[in-house]
Amino acid sequence: MTALTLSTAAAPGLRADAIVIGVAKGAEGPVVAPGAEAVDKAYDGRLAGVLETLGASGAEGEVTKLPAPSGFKAPVVVAVGLGAEPEKDAGFDAEALRRAAGVAARALAGSKKAAFALPLAEAADAGAVGEGVLLGAYSFDAYKETGKDAKAKSGKAPLAEAALLGGKPRDKAYKAAIERAAAVSEELNRARDLINTPPNDLNPEAFAAVAQAAAKEHGIKVQVLDEKALTKGGYGGILGVGAGSAAGPRLVKLSYTSSKATKSLAFVGKGITYDSGGISLKPAGHNETMKCDMAGAAAVFAAVVAAARLGLEVNVTGWLALAENMPSGSATRPGDVLRMYSGKTVEVLNTDAEGRLVLADALWAASQEKPDAIIDVATLTGAMMLALGSRTYGIMANDDAFRAAVHEASEEVGEPAWPMPLPEHLRKGMDSATADIANMGERMGGGLVAGLFLREFVGEGIAWAHLDIAGPAFNEGGPFGYTPKGGTGTAVRTLVRVAERVALGDLG
Repeated sequence: MTALTLSTAAAPGLRADAIVIGVAKGAEGPVVAPGAEAVDKAYDGRLAGVLETLGASGAEGEVTKLPAPSGFKAPVVVAVGLGAEPEKDAGFDAEALRRAAGVAARALAGSKKAAFALPLAEAADAGAVGEGVLLGAYSFDAYKETGKDAKAKSGKAPLAEAALLGGKPRDKAYKAAIERAAAVSEELNRARDLINTPPNDLNPEAFAAVAQAAAKEHGIKVQVLDEKALTKGGYGGILGVGAGSAAGPRLVKLSYTSSKATKSLAFVGKGITYDSGGISLKPAGHNETMKCDMAGAAAVFAAVVAAARLGLEVNVTGWLALAENMPSGSATRPGDVLRMYSGKTVEVLNTDAEGRLVLADALWAASQEKPDAIIDVATLTGAMMLALGSRTYGIMANDDAFRAAVHEASEEVGEPAWPMPLPEHLRKGMDSATADIANMGERMGGGLVAGLFLREFVGEGIAWAHLDIAGPAFNEGGPFGYTPKGGTGTAVRTLVRVAERVALGDLG
């Protein structure tokens, strides 16, 4: 991963492959952002005019390269758009810095070192730029050819080192911001790796092994329930979904504890390592990206490890509900009834509504430990994508204040989300003549129906939120900001921020 450093060096004398500066979109043309004063001075104060001549406007995501001024040890200046110029005396918000740094880092793939002269008014800005660099430089190359001709065939290696100019290496707040950026970004990128890994190499057992290795490395307690243990425990939902696959299901429990904690959180992740739809087989064109159906479990896994690395003063337990949903002679059929871990029975009307079945067992298991709050994360419904698009996830909850707090956390870290309701009238559509509840209800509002189903398996008196990340979990389009093509790691930063706020006692 890209190495991050804080530097007090002046831009002209720093040996690097490029100097990155920010450009904002002003009322009368591009405006050079703070942090690039030395670079602008070397152009005799005319850098904004030069950039405008080259077609730059300062718009978000824009990259303009030009030769460095005489006397600079770096050969190239990379001007990256920050978007609209902020109001007077207001700085650039964290997300603008994060996105700009990500765009620049991706544009500098193949470079050994780049100096980032972006606005760093305070330590939080350094953290945002650091996150943007580390997330934007991400590349998944595990399955690309290696060796002598790999560069030509597989693309350029990620930026090796980023020096943040204007940072304060001896300042505790700046050091802490960079260390946090590294911990969160490394774990988020690990989640991306898992999401991008082909399902022939990442089945439930393999995912559990990755979790066990990480837990051992970071002092996290881990428990893995295999088919035998799941059967003994009565986890009918997870077993029912995994029944059609040669790769058996798993339930992984990760427990990070702090001796100073007074609050506890449980994160629950949907981990369908491949979703064919089961007997209710998905139509052609809907299977190709279904390796990403474990993105919720990947996010939960990454968030628990990040919490441990940051030493947060809150107890965090992660539950990874892992299964592969396949059609076969042993697969669950539409019309079958499953007895869940809670004891409740579910009539399976559609085997492609499987995520809610594995989550139901894990939610009930998490509830038995009576945490202060539970958040589940899942690529759950296409209906949520229809409602909110491909970059925004939905938040449902059994408590309005908790839903608002989770939404606020998502906004703080730059993960677009939107509060969604749980209309009581939709619950009736899941009534079953055969079982306690059916796994399907009304087609309209399907994402909300799924949330209502999950609510049935949350213990009484526990605040709960459901994040349906079906849209932003996997980016099928081109990269943007610090978001790559493929697995995105959506929800990791929201979960970490929630844990931080709970540790500080200010979640609301």
